[in-house]
Amino acid sequence: MASTPAPAPAAPPAKRDRTHYLYIAVIVAVALGIAVGFAAPGFAEELKPLGTGFVALIKMMISPIIFCTIVLGVGSVRKAAQVGKVGGLALGYFIAMSFVALAIGLVVGNIIHPGSGMHLTEAVKGVGHTQAEAAAEGPVDFLLGIIPTTFVSAFTEGQVLQTLLIALLAGFALQAMGRTGEPVLRGVEYIQKLVFRILGMIMWAAPVGAFGAMAAVIGETGMDALKALGTIMAGFYITCLLFVVIVLGTLTKLVAKVNLFQLLRYLGREFLLIVSTSSSESALPRLIAKMEHLGSAAPSSASPCRPATPSTSTAR
Repeated sequence: MASTPAPAPAAPPAKRDRTHYLYIAVIVAVALGIAVGFAAPGFAEELKPLGTGFVALIKMMISPIIFCTIVLGVGSVRKAAQVGKVGGLALGYFIAMSFVALAIGLVVGNIIHPGSGMHLTEAVKGVGHTQAEAAAEGPVDFLLGIIPTTFVSAFTEGQVLQTLLIALLAGFALQAMGRTGEPVLRGVEYIQKLVFRILGMIMWAAPVGAFGAMAAVIGETGMDALKALGTIMAGFYITCLLFVVIVLGTLTKLVAKVNLFQLLRYLGREFLLIVSTSSSESALPRLIAKMEHLGSAAPSSASPCRPATPSTSTAR
């Protein structure tokens, strides 16, 4: 008599993504910040450190993210010529698309005139003028400024271009070391996971930062600021919509043979998180995971073209 086969073990329940509620919490916090700014302007101005502190926490993570990502991406490629080819294509694409994006932004800006109704204080205007004067430097000073004082000063001073230079040098050095550098690459991969976990913890403070920043802006400048900010946001999203649909949509269809709207739907939750927190770093870990699920080579892979194994849990 044949025995009845044992039933297969039930699959573990899918872990619910808690970040689904993060952007909703940020939107609610922004609305509360606007209400507090109108109801108690003096108190609202005192909440500015909440937004300043959150932005500082995000900036703190930018250099480690850039360093780990670039080192893993360059160090895992075995041939320097391949890195140069990919880097050249990326640089050319970045320059060309920057010109296109700037042209679209200038056209939209000259049509809607963002910020025209905003009455800023002299202190706020002074900060803007100081930053503009500091940015007015020659090409020689700019190039020399990319070189950090020490190997670690790029991280301590938060200079992105200096961090990029150090990351490129470290990546090419590990690439030249071959098999000897693989333990270092694995160590950088673990550091990247740690950095992304810390970033995920910081992002849960986004509602508090958004609340403090919005309350302080409304309390300081009133309804005019809200109208001006709305105009600026409208201009920004119109510019992004034109660029993404017309320029990026054409490129993805002709070059990558990918439907833009299907890709946007697949990455929709991450885009909503970026919009609500105004920080692309907040969604970077999940974007990397989803692109690896689609078949993109992982930056930490020892092989330059090894596709990631599809996983339904990663794409969720």
